[in-house]
Amino acid sequence: MRIAINHLTRMKPGYICVAGIDLDTGRHVRPVLAGRLPRSLLRQEGGVFEIGMVVDLGEVRPVGKAPETEDVSFEIKNTRIVDTLDDKQFWAVIGRSARDSFNEIFGDDLQPHGRGLAVSVNHGSASLGCLRTNTTPVLITAEYFGKESLRVRISDAGKEFGLSVTDIRLYEKDQVTLNHAEIQRVTQLLRKGKESLLSVGLSRPWLKPGDNEPRHWLQLNNIHLKTNLS
Repeated sequence: MRIAINHLTRMKPGYICVAGIDLDTGRHVRPVLAGRLPRSLLRQEGGVFEIGMVVDLGEVRPVGKAPETEDVSFEIKNTRIVDTLDDKQFWAVIGRSARDSFNEIFGDDLQPHGRGLAVSVNHGSASLGCLRTNTTPVLITAEYFGKESLRVRISDAGKEFGLSVTDIRLYEKDQVTLNHAEIQRVTQLLRKGKESLLSVGLSRPWLKPGDNEPRHWLQLNNIHLKTNLS
């Protein structure tokens, strides 16, 4: 299976989450292991995963369950980079996958909870997608649950929401410290009106402080900007 990588997110220090678009079907795929994916699988660390890479996962086996229907098991030893998409090719691939609202991606099981959106455990039919928005997302750094965090303010269907941002490119190598220089660069491009497509996804189940049950919370996995295209 060949996938174009368009989701690359930080997890706990030392671990990552990866997903891409199956070039044969146009569907999102999340390669998973029995344990967590180590950071060593990033291309910058000697691995194969990087935004815009086409990676052959080898033989995979579907292991998903609602809402993480995209999960497939794979073997690291069978993965290899088979192509690198240029900006124009990458934009075309993610553009074909993009939808105009969160509910188009995740269905009616995605519901507002406070300033965010979430899906109940064992509900929903998708956990990954790309969003095309007609408003400019706004990146915000603020203290959240006692630590500096990166969030995005975004409008959807006439309502404004605040989502966690997990784009690994916006963090330092420790995956905790914010990369303020890169955040500022992206912010300036957004303010200049650069078109963006957003890779969005649901978290693994998490019990938010003060909530009464774990939920899959919507987060912004990656920001893709339409730059350097002829």
